[in-house]
Amino acid sequence: MTITPIAHFHSPFASKFGVPKQSGLAPDLRGTIVFEPEWRNADALRGIEEFDYLWLIWAFSANRHQAVSPVVRPPVLGGNVRMGVFATRSPFRPNPLGLSSVKLDHVEWATSKGPVIHVMGADLMDGTPIFDIKPYVAYADCHEGVRSGFVDSHPMQRLTVVVPPEMEAALGADATAVLRQVLALDPRPHYQNDANKTYGMPFEGRDVRFTVQGNVLTVVEIV
Repeated sequence: MTITPIAHFHSPFASKFGVPKQSGLAPDLRGTIVFEPEWRNADALRGIEEFDYLWLIWAFSANRHQAVSPVVRPPVLGGNVRMGVFATRSPFRPNPLGLSSVKLDHVEWATSKGPVIHVMGADLMDGTPIFDIKPYVAYADCHEGVRSGFVDSHPMQRLTVVVPPEMEAALGADATAVLRQVLALDPRPHYQNDANKTYGMPFEGRDVRFTVQGNVLTVVEIV
């Protein structure tokens, strides 16, 4: 089977650094889905606005190396424990396919590029190819009271984010709110924990530079 992209995703992230590790963790993070010319047909989206959430099937297009190992080291376990690749959501997979549940905000029907879907909470970098879109159906897709493996014993820890007032004013209230959600997830690689290091993350066409001491992340510069 050969699959080709039907669309590409557009988000504030020019690289995979800083992209939330799962969908829904930064719920106010906005993105758009722009279809390839052959799929810029409103009929293909007929009825889609009656759903609140969508499934996106996409490619880990920024991966430079093909996965060859049956085990990976999940960041949630500190990067020191090996788990089976099919027991994780690692991007390093035999077939580099991602699956994300995103909130449908609205469809912009009349644009120069055909209908454009606006979504929230996605974990895709800018330019990610999308292979398929399916509606999220609650009675089939929602399972309450289920186990989540090693994730259950390693609850997510969010950082406290400090953004100086002058930087927040320059960035704007809405963009700052999204940036706080993203930075609270700690975008650093799991093996880096240097309090003296300044990290940089592309966001909204800017370079956001920050330091982390303990559980506090401080934005030191936005250029």
